[in-house]
Amino acid sequence: MIYLKSPEEIEVMRQANRIAVRVMQTLKEKMTPGTATQELDRLAEEIITRAGGKPAFKGYRGFPAALCISINEELVHGIPSQRKLKEGDIVSIDCGVLYRGFYGDHAWTFPLGEVSEGAKRILAVGAKALELGIQKMRAGARLYDISAVVQGLVEKAGFSVVRDFVGHGIGKDLHEDPQLPNFGEAGTGMRLKPGLVLAFEPMVCEGDYAVKTLSDGWTVVTQDGGLAVHFEHSVAVTAEGPDVLSRWD
Repeated sequence: MIYLKSPEEIEVMRQANRIAVRVMQTLKEKMTPGTATQELDRLAEEIITRAGGKPAFKGYRGFPAALCISINEELVHGIPSQRKLKEGDIVSIDCGVLYRGFYGDHAWTFPLGEVSEGAKRILAVGAKALELGIQKMRAGARLYDISAVVQGLVEKAGFSVVRDFVGHGIGKDLHEDPQLPNFGEAGTGMRLKPGLVLAFEPMVCEGDYAVKTLSDGWTVVTQDGGLAVHFEHSVAVTAEGPDVLSRWD
């Protein structure tokens, strides 16, 4: 079932995403070598609750934290801990916020200090895939037009897109229909309509796209140990074009 949102509902979702953006902007400044990921999680939860929201991920299917923090070869769902960040790490932070009955969802991968040339390249490709996909989110377009542009860019750059995890609709539920993979054939899939809100999240691997889940039951890593990046915006389809609800000011 596809749930289209009213302009008023989209505005509430914008507020949820603004809280997530505030978290990201704060953590970007606070992340330094030697910082424990658990400390970033504590700070994020404080920001969210002070803004009148709730951490969307904490308790979701048993997840124990407010943020997913995934480092280097970790793709998604990393659990914050006493692990300390190091110079040269790439750090993916995924933040979900529940606010006035609606969800916001935003993720970004940050370089910590001076990173390798390979890391710089995959970060740039992941961020570009996000922007190119958003440009395809126009009323009347096909869903997999978004998927195809991501896959084309990523594979042309010599990287791969993850198959096991996909983007999704979002609204009163954190995960709604439709599913939005980062691979697919242009000109296929449902037509996009105003009021559709998508959590669009390119996930890019340095090597092969095969991933596995670690023994903690959550943390997903690349099987070959290559780097992985994760970018995500919540985007509303409108008659005027895509409206990025989690855009940074």
